[in-house]
Amino acid sequence: MPETTPPEPLRKQNHPRAQAAREKRRAEAEAAGVDDAFISALVDRFYQRIRGDALLGPIFARHIADWPPHLARMKAFWRSILHNSGEFSGNPMQRHTALHDAGSPLGEAEFAHWLGLFYATCAELAAERGLSPETARQVGQRARMIADSLLTGIATREHGLTAARAGDGLPRP
Repeated sequence: MPETTPPEPLRKQNHPRAQAAREKRRAEAEAAGVDDAFISALVDRFYQRIRGDALLGPIFARHIADWPPHLARMKAFWRSILHNSGEFSGNPMQRHTALHDAGSPLGEAEFAHWLGLFYATCAELAAERGLSPETARQVGQRARMIADSLLTGIATREHGLTAARAGDGLPRP
């Protein structure tokens, strides 16, 4: 019997249903003003704030030496999140637990601070571009889901299942 290769995930096959779902998500986001230019500006401005932040700046400085590739990767990540583009591949959980294990404190305080900067940046940019506060809140909600997931993953790794809701205390948009 010949060996067969398992099929690629639907997003890599450009399956018609997956493609239609991506196109629908992107169209909805763009109709609300969350287009590629918004995502690019959000990432650039947000990480500029991160780099100058007293709490988070040193953490990022220890782990990111070359910012342009990191920003490009973050733009692909956020397009994947907000447009369902499927272009990002990677394991953010593995990366963040490794950072935590390497001595960079990543707990509720750091994630809450990260979210505060994200919410402020998103609201400011949305207002400048005439987008609704609801649009900014929805983008912020996606960021909160990511922060909750990462914080919960780190806490569960350290403390087991008792930490399964570690992100419950994170601020909401």
